[in-house]
Amino acid sequence: MKILVINAGSSSLKYQLIDMENEQVIAKGNCERIGIDGKLSHKTADGRSYEKDIDMKTHTDAFKCVEQALTGGEGKVIDSMDDITAAGHRVVQGGSIFSESVLIDDKVLSDINSLCELAPLHNPAHVQGIRACIDCLGPDVPQCAVFDTSFHQTMPEEAYMFALPYEYYEKYKIRRYGFHGTSHKYVSARCIELLNLQGMQSKIITCHLGNGSSISAIKDGKCIDTSMGFTPLDGFMMGTRTGGIDPSALLYLMDKENLSTKQASDLMNKKSGVLGISAVSSDNRDLEAAIEDGNVLALLAARMQRYQIRKYIGQYVAALDGVDAIVFTGGIGENVSNLRADICSKLRYIGAELDFVVNDITKFGKEAEISTARSKVRLMVIPTNEELVIARDTKRIVNELQ
Repeated sequence: MKILVINAGSSSLKYQLIDMENEQVIAKGNCERIGIDGKLSHKTADGRSYEKDIDMKTHTDAFKCVEQALTGGEGKVIDSMDDITAAGHRVVQGGSIFSESVLIDDKVLSDINSLCELAPLHNPAHVQGIRACIDCLGPDVPQCAVFDTSFHQTMPEEAYMFALPYEYYEKYKIRRYGFHGTSHKYVSARCIELLNLQGMQSKIITCHLGNGSSISAIKDGKCIDTSMGFTPLDGFMMGTRTGGIDPSALLYLMDKENLSTKQASDLMNKKSGVLGISAVSSDNRDLEAAIEDGNVLALLAARMQRYQIRKYIGQYVAALDGVDAIVFTGGIGENVSNLRADICSKLRYIGAELDFVVNDITKFGKEAEISTARSKVRLMVIPTNEELVIARDTKRIVNELQ
C-alpha cells in the first residue's frame, strides 16, 4: 500500500509518498510560491534530488507537478498515480467536530470549510489542497483527513474551558483546542514503546519546540492538557509569537498605538516572541550567534523562552501528579543541546538528571535517552514524524473500508 501524505499551505504543498509495507518514504518534496511563480523541490529515497522553477497558479497546478515528479523524469518512483492507494491530508483545525481522523466526503469537506474562521491561515488552504488532490487522483481514491487538534480532544473540561461566560462557549465554541497534535501523538507513543510502558500507567510531558512550540501533558497515552489554546498563539513565547500575555496589556497597547484588531494580531503572531525581544531573528541559530557576539537582548530572549518552558513543564508535573518521562522534539527540541541542558539542569526537584555527554552529541534526527541511569525521570529526544502518523491513520481507515 502506497499512501500520499499532503500538507497544503496557502502558497505551498508539501508531500511524501510512503510505502506502508515497511513505512519507508519513497519520495518527498515541496511545491512553493503557488499563485506567485512556482518552485518544486523533489527528493527520492535513493538520493536523487532536484529543484525546478515551474509556473503554478493554483493547487491543482501544483498537484500536476507532483504527479510529473513522481511518475516521470529524473525523480520517477512509480509508473502512474494509479499506484497510490490513498491520500492523507494534514488539517490544522478540526474544532469540536472531529475527535479522530476521518474519511473525507462532501459533509466532511463542508465541515472543514466551516472551521475556516478558527484557522483562517490554514483551513482554507487545506480545503484547496484536498479538492486539488481529488481532481488529480480521481473520486475513487480514498482521501483521509488527520487533524492537528484531534489528539487533544481527550482533555477534560477543566483543562480546555476558558473562564469566560459559558454562553460564549455555547455560541462560538471558544475553548482550548491545542495544536501539533500529530507530533505529540507520535512522540508520546514512541516514548511508551521505547520505555516498555505499553499496558502500564504512564505520565509523559512532550515538548514540541520549534519556531512554533507547544507542550502537552499525556497520561496513559491520552492528552489531558496542552499549552496552545483557541489558536496557536497561546502558551509560551515562540519564534514570532507572544505566547500567553495579560489581555489588559494588549488592550492598553492598542489604545496607546491606535492599533486595529488585525494590527494587534499581526503584532502578537508575527513580530513578537524571540524576534520581538531580541530584534535579531526568530531563528535559534541566529539568536545563538548574536549571543556569542555579546547581544544582551538576544540573551534575554533565550533566557525568557527557556524559563517559560520550565514553568510549563512544572505545571504539567502538577497536572499529571508526577512524571515518568519528558520528551524533546521539533527543530529546536531535537537539535539545540544547550537549551535541553539549561531546562533539565533546573528540574532536579523532580529527580531529573541529565547525561551531559550524551545530550551534547544528540542532534540531527537522532533518537536517544539523555538522562543518566540514576535519573528518576527519563529524559528523551525523539524526532517527530507527523507524516507517518497521517499515513498510519489513513491506512487504518482504508483497511476498515474493505
